[in-house]
Amino acid sequence: MTVSLSTWIITIAVLLALLVLDFLIVARKPHEPSLREATLWVSFYVGIALLFGVGLTIAAGGQSGGEFFAGWLTEYSLSVDNLFVFIIIMGKFAVPRQYQQKVLLVGVALALVMRGIFIAVGAEAISHFNWVFYIFGAFLLYTAWKLATSHDEEDEFKENVVLAKVRKVMPTTETYHEAKLTTRIDGRRFATPMLIVMIAIGTTDLLFALDSIPAIFGLTQEPYLVFTANAFALMGLRQLFFLIGGLLDRLVYLSYGLSVVLGFIGVKLILEALHHSGVKWAPEIPILVSLSIILGTLVVTAVLSLVKSSRDEKAKAREEEVAGVE
Repeated sequence: MTVSLSTWIITIAVLLALLVLDFLIVARKPHEPSLREATLWVSFYVGIALLFGVGLTIAAGGQSGGEFFAGWLTEYSLSVDNLFVFIIIMGKFAVPRQYQQKVLLVGVALALVMRGIFIAVGAEAISHFNWVFYIFGAFLLYTAWKLATSHDEEDEFKENVVLAKVRKVMPTTETYHEAKLTTRIDGRRFATPMLIVMIAIGTTDLLFALDSIPAIFGLTQEPYLVFTANAFALMGLRQLFFLIGGLLDRLVYLSYGLSVVLGFIGVKLILEALHHSGVKWAPEIPILVSLSIILGTLVVTAVLSLVKSSRDEKAKAREEEVAGVE
């Protein structure tokens, strides 16, 4: 797949225009989106991604289209999982609901920039060193194992080195000053909790990229597809936060589903590296097979999660009813 410079420029310009539109909406009227508003925006961004994938399939062929959809589904699923951490961070810093949109929007912008850098570095490394596939594959297998075995650990957010440095260098107020990042008190400049939480979201996005970039490089090595799949997965994440925030607790098996997906991609990367190294028994897994496994795993995970949550709620209601009778 050959992507011209003009195609890159147009794609980035359109994505930047969408980000600016998001920013203007948030800046004009800080508020907590209604369920209807969040649903419409998420549908809009998902629709754009689907149209892009269909157009890509028509223009560049089924292989490129399949790689985009597989990458987008994987990155979108990882983004949903990341919302768990965002909720924890928002709760820890007690971000007012009307300002959470701004925090998430800045987080998305930072994520796009950082992932763009990671994609450029990863693509350059892969083009020169085939052994990078082994590293990516091993890392994804480790991440899959961690996801599958750490679900019982208590969710918490611990401040990282960057946050500690900011607090040390710049004094921070205890309360929010609307959506301001800094404020002046008695002639001194103070950081507000809004700045601290944005740094927390941004640095957390950096850690997320360490999982997502190797994962998508296991599905396609075309930088344009890697970038657009990441971009479309992140666009609308702000609205998705408000749409399914209350449903995240119901996706009890999400970490297991993601561990299966990442584990599969890790194995695929290692097999592909062996294949390119001349190992005859190592097969190349077709993108249609990859797309089917990813989509099937996510659907089964979502259905089983919702069934279990429904059963748990009914069991709890029965227990409360029995306790009330007694």
